[in-house]
Amino acid sequence: MYRYDEIDQRLVDERVAQFRDQTRRFLAGKLSEDDFRPLRLRNGLYIQRYAPMLRVAIPYGLLTSRQLRTLAHIARTWDRGYGHFSTRQNIQFNWPKLEDTPDILAELAKVQMHAIQTSGNSVRNITTDHFAGVASDEIVDSFVWCELLRQWSTFHPEFSYLPRKFKIAVNGAEADRAAIFLHDIGLQAVRDKGGTGSDGASPGGEVGFRVIVGGGMGRTPIIGHVMQEFLPWRHLLSYVEAVMRVYNRYGRRDNLNKARIKILVKERTPERFREEVDAEWAHLKDGPSTLTEEEVRRVEGRFTRPAYKQLPGDDPGHAARLAAEPAFAAWAKRNVHPHKAPGYAAVTLSLKKTGVPPGDATADQMDAVADLADRFSQGELRVSHEQNLILADVRQLDLHELWQEVKALGFATPNVGLLTNIIACPGGDFCSLAYAKSIPVAEAIQRRFDDLDYVYDIGELDLNISGCVNSCGHHHVGHIGILGVDKDGEEWYQISIGGNQGLTRPGAPAALGKVIGPSFARAEIPDVIEKLIGTYLERRDSEEERFIDVVWRIGIEPFKERVYDGRHQKQESRDRSLVAA
Repeated sequence: MYRYDEIDQRLVDERVAQFRDQTRRFLAGKLSEDDFRPLRLRNGLYIQRYAPMLRVAIPYGLLTSRQLRTLAHIARTWDRGYGHFSTRQNIQFNWPKLEDTPDILAELAKVQMHAIQTSGNSVRNITTDHFAGVASDEIVDSFVWCELLRQWSTFHPEFSYLPRKFKIAVNGAEADRAAIFLHDIGLQAVRDKGGTGSDGASPGGEVGFRVIVGGGMGRTPIIGHVMQEFLPWRHLLSYVEAVMRVYNRYGRRDNLNKARIKILVKERTPERFREEVDAEWAHLKDGPSTLTEEEVRRVEGRFTRPAYKQLPGDDPGHAARLAAEPAFAAWAKRNVHPHKAPGYAAVTLSLKKTGVPPGDATADQMDAVADLADRFSQGELRVSHEQNLILADVRQLDLHELWQEVKALGFATPNVGLLTNIIACPGGDFCSLAYAKSIPVAEAIQRRFDDLDYVYDIGELDLNISGCVNSCGHHHVGHIGILGVDKDGEEWYQISIGGNQGLTRPGAPAALGKVIGPSFARAEIPDVIEKLIGTYLERRDSEEERFIDVVWRIGIEPFKERVYDGRHQKQESRDRSLVAA
C-alpha cells in the first residue's frame, strides 16, 4: 500500500481547505454556478438526477482496511448507508448534501484519500490489474508505475483543462486485465528479448512499455492504436507527456462529442499522430521528466509489502475440504484465483448477489470486509473494474473459514466470470445523463438465470449494461452488451454481441460488440438474453467453447434470426387479427 509523504498530505489538506472556502462562497451567493461548476468537478462532485454524487478516488483500486472503514463511516453519516464501486475502481456516494462535502473530504484526508481529479477535463484515476503484485504472469508490479503516473499527473498545470477527460490504464501482466486497448492511453509492460534475470536463469532484459493511444468507448467506440512497441521505462513520463501535449494542442474544444483523443487520432490517422508525437517527444526525451532509478526506488519505497509466510505449497486440508463440500468447491472454482506465493490465493468477494445493484455495498458490509481484510489479507483489499472486491493475500488454509464468513455477508455468490457477474452503471435511477435504467435490467436478468447449475453450464460470459452512450457500464466490450436508448421519451435497450475487453487468453484480443438489430422494451430483455444463450448452446462445438468464441466463429446472424423470429411471428399474428376484425 502506498503511504503518503509530507508533500502528499499537505497537497490533500490544502485542497480540502480550498474547497471548503469555495463551497462556503457558493452557498453564500458569492460564486455563480458557472464559476463553481469546474471547482466542484475537480473535487469529484457531480449534480445528478436527484442529489449530488461524490466520486472518491481509489488509486489503482488499492485500499487499506482503515480506509474502507472510513468509507463506511461516510456512507453511514452523510449518505444513505451504502456506496457504489465503479468500473474506474472508485467509489461513488449518491446522496451527500453539498454543504457536507468539505467535511467528507476532510475525513478522507485523515486516511490518505481524496476526490481530486475524479471528474473534469483532467487525468482521471489511473487503473490497473486487480491482481497486480500477486499474479503469477506478472512482468512488473504495476502499482509502482501507476503511482509514478499519479504523482506526475495530479495538478499538472499543463493538463488541468484538457479538451475532455483523460483515462490511463497500466497492465503489468501477460494477460490484459486492465482493458488497455479501451483507454486514452494504455500501457502494457514488456521486456526486450535480450538478457536474463538477476538469478541468471529467468527471462531478463530491460523493462519497457507497449504504448497504446486513442482507445475508448462512449458514443464512438474505438480500439486503441499501438504507438510504441517498446518504450524503455525511463521515457515513460516524457512520452506520455508528448502524447498529451499533441492532444491538448489539437483536440477539439468546440464539440463535446468529438473532444476525446480517440477522435483526434482517427481524424489525423494513427500514422500522422505518431509522427506528431515523435516530433514533440524529441524536445522532451532525456529532459527533466526522464525517470531515474533513484526516483523509481523512492516511489517503490513508499509502498508497504505483504509479509508472506514460508508455506510449503498447496494445503492438504484445503484439498480435503474441496472434495468434501461441493458448495465450497464451486465457490473456490469461480472466486479463488492463483497466487505467486506458495500456499496463498487471491479471493474475489462478489458484489453481484441477485436482487442487489451490481457494485453496491452497505456501510455494515464495508466494515465487515475491513475486518476480513485484517484477519485474512494483511489489512489490504482491492476494487476491480468488474465492480467486485478482492482479498489478494489469503492463505489457502484459511479459505474455508473465509468462505463461511463471506457467505453470511452475502458476498459469496460463485459467479465470477459468469453471466450473472453483471457490470452495470447506476443508470437512470441516479444519473442525469442516462436514457434508461440499468439496475432493474440487471436484476431481471439475474433472476431469470438464478439457477447456478445452468449458469455453470453456460460457462464464461461477460454481460455489461450502460444506461447511455457514455458507456460507464462498458457495454461495448461485453460478450453481450446492453445499451439504454431513448425512443420518444420511453426507455428501450439495444443489444450487441461479440465484444471483449482484452487479451485474457490466447486468441481473444480486445473487440467491440456488434449491434444485432432494433432495440427492445425493458420487459423483453430477459427473453432476448435467453434466446442468445440458447443459440450459443446449440451451436457450440464443445463445453470449452465460450459464447464469445461461437459469436466470432459463426457471426451474429444466427443469433439475430433467433431473437427477432419470435418478434416477427407476434407481429404477423397481430396483423392477422386486425385483418380478421
